[in-house]
Amino acid sequence: MNQHMVVDLIREALMNTFWLCLPLLAVGFVAGVVISLLQIVTSVQDPAFGSVPRLAAFFAAFVVFLPWMLIRICAYAASILGDFARYAR
Repeated sequence: MNQHMVVDLIREALMNTFWLCLPLLAVGFVAGVVISLLQIVTSVQDPAFGSVPRLAAFFAAFVVFLPWMLIRICAYAASILGDFARYAR
């Protein structure tokens, strides 16, 4: 295994991590902005008012995107393990 293969392997792992995290981070960001705007408009500064809806949105996004995430993780694992001889050299 040469340096180019190691760099490609690490790059592919990081890109898969990025794509798996992106939907959850986007939902968390949008929920955070919306909840913060609601807190500003209503002048409610209760920490539970900010945390609970963000966690609920994050959990709902996790449940919705879980099948896609599992398919992507399984495809990546199959591509790594299916071509294991290339990395063992």
